[in-house]
Amino acid sequence: MSGRHDLWGGRFAAGPAEVLRRFNDSWSFDRALLPEDVLGSVAWAEELGRCGVLTAAETRKIVKGLREVAAAWEAGEGRDSDAEDVHSFVEGELGKRIGPLAGKLHTGRSRNDQVATDLRLWLRGAFDSFHAAILDLAEALAARAAAEAATPMPGYTHLKRAEPVTFGHWCLAYVEMVLRDADRVRAVRNRANECPLGSGALSGTPLPVDRARLAKSLGFDRATANSLDGVSDRDAAAEYLFVASLHLAHLSRMGEDLIFFTSDEAGFAELPDALSTGSSRMPQKKNPDLLELVRGHAGRAIGELTGFLALLKGLPLAYDKDLQLDKEPLFRTRAVLGAALPALTALVRGLKLNRDRMSGAAADDRLLATELADALARRGVPFRQAHEIAGRRFAAAEAAGLGLLELPPSDGVTGADLASVDLGRALARRGAAGGTSPKRVAQAARKAAARVEAGRKAAAPGAGARSRG
Repeated sequence: MSGRHDLWGGRFAAGPAEVLRRFNDSWSFDRALLPEDVLGSVAWAEELGRCGVLTAAETRKIVKGLREVAAAWEAGEGRDSDAEDVHSFVEGELGKRIGPLAGKLHTGRSRNDQVATDLRLWLRGAFDSFHAAILDLAEALAARAAAEAATPMPGYTHLKRAEPVTFGHWCLAYVEMVLRDADRVRAVRNRANECPLGSGALSGTPLPVDRARLAKSLGFDRATANSLDGVSDRDAAAEYLFVASLHLAHLSRMGEDLIFFTSDEAGFAELPDALSTGSSRMPQKKNPDLLELVRGHAGRAIGELTGFLALLKGLPLAYDKDLQLDKEPLFRTRAVLGAALPALTALVRGLKLNRDRMSGAAADDRLLATELADALARRGVPFRQAHEIAGRRFAAAEAAGLGLLELPPSDGVTGADLASVDLGRALARRGAAGGTSPKRVAQAARKAAARVEAGRKAAAPGAGARSRG
């Protein structure tokens, strides 16, 4: 094992007990921040050089050594270290390469502002990958909406057949949800793009560093405004978990719909073979494990958010060791999103529709009862009265074992009223903005695709959304 390099100890007559080390050390998980720790350390070294704390030669030597540490880590070296945390590991590895000069790197800096900066850099990358994956899903849904703008299917309320819609309209409902999530990701990302480095332990660095310049060198929009807040603020982490949990809640709803649509009872669609599983016992089974796992992870993500907020709620300023526990929920959630979103996007693209089954179900009399009431209202019958007439007719048809349109004209319902009740006409009439008419859905699908493209351009480097790190 590589030697342990502690960043403290002069005050103590003895080292930490093994039981404390096992409980206190964070190397087992915060090693994931090593690229960000090196990136922040390079920027800090260069700023120390600019303000005269390091000579130009010392700066070059430290920066070169840090980059060698990062390259060695990328090559797989150091994974068996017994370091206390990622910061002590990086400084220890730097010391092996450049000797005592490595000790100058931490001048004017604290692990408090160091880890806060590392986490902001990591979160920036997490927000960017999250945003891109959301847009991929939105793009897939918009494409299906365009292709299925005129494919009828039942619409549901309370999981009961309500009124006909189109599958394209269903797809666009989820486009709206996930594009709102994408907007939230960008808003949080922009709000969080502040650099804590230079805040020191809590009171600010005593060095004459230019924090605005330091922030820009790391791709941040600005430096944090208050050193106490800078080292203890974890709002960006909480907001990441919130947006992730809300997004997964949206995906869980989609998963629930698709589980039902692909059930034997509904039979509206079939899952792609490559994105479903079988049974070890029942050879006919085709299980929606992907969708069920998305649903399950949504529940766990809500738990991650709740636990994180509970962690923060009672902390006094400035840094407290409780904040060491901020990283694992973030790492777990990002891993879930990184696996779930591409898989769900592929499922949306590969879903096989049974259009005949969907259209037949959409023509169910139960979905056309409202259309009959609307037909009466169009010729002047007050809608409340029309609603009652249509309800009585539906009850009479059910009692007689007939369809709504199979009963002869009666009770104020004319032959013309019955002739106007038709699935295609019912859909076409829903042509107001946001409605399910095929024409309106096709227009909305084109607009959705354009919104996805605009989202990609807004997030591109150089478009006001920095992505370095």
